[in-house]
Amino acid sequence: MYAARRFLMCPPVHFRVTYSINPWMDPGKPVDLPLAVAQWEALRDRYRALGHTVEELAPDPALPDMVYAANGALVVDGRVLGARFAHPERTPEAAAHRAWYAAHGYAEVREPDHVNEGEGDFAVTATWLLAGRGFRSSALSHPEAQEFFGRPVIGLDLVDPRFYHLDTALCVLDDARDTEVMYYPPAFSPGSRAVLARLFPDAVVAEEADALALGLNAVSDGHHVLLPQGATGLFAPLRERGYEPVPVDLSELLKGGGSVKCVTAELRG
Repeated sequence: MYAARRFLMCPPVHFRVTYSINPWMDPGKPVDLPLAVAQWEALRDRYRALGHTVEELAPDPALPDMVYAANGALVVDGRVLGARFAHPERTPEAAAHRAWYAAHGYAEVREPDHVNEGEGDFAVTATWLLAGRGFRSSALSHPEAQEFFGRPVIGLDLVDPRFYHLDTALCVLDDARDTEVMYYPPAFSPGSRAVLARLFPDAVVAEEADALALGLNAVSDGHHVLLPQGATGLFAPLRERGYEPVPVDLSELLKGGGSVKCVTAELRG
């Protein structure tokens, strides 16, 4: 039986795309804000219907990208490693996230020394932290996270700019085990692909079409896997492994470069 989770989300009431810092963002494609809010609310309500708790971070009109709550911090065992954003457009979000955690009873909230974008580039298994680098997060953030959390960090190099964060190229399916992930191999360097193949020989391997639908930007509770509805090629492989795919439509949020995982931070412990 899957365990209930706690998530942190930020409503997209000020969401807009006015600049481009990744290949998915196109300022020429305006956001339908009412539709974006409706899609976000549908995801939030789906989490709650599955038995999970969703906390909400109040949006700031000066910070339209705060809807991508996964980037604000990494929480493991009740300890919080804050973010340090790579781009100035998002830099002020880091303090807003740290303030939320401090106000909600998290005693250990660290402001990092090195650039990391939270769960964008950190993924948690039962034992390890998988850590992406190459486009946003600094390699120096990896030993910082290992020292803070006391967990082994496995660095993975991203080489395709379309997959600028680890959470666009890899999803942990069951963080109670060290063996259950899905990922898109061409997003990674040859050495990192070899590491992933060694660690996860039975992984769900995504095809390009599903990766480009941001199908790996997913959230799993150990049974249900909430993922973009366009990633249809992942549905059967997930079912074959005992997971229940839950397709959702976040097409308006995709205009800003994110999907299910990007808008969802997990509060672990």
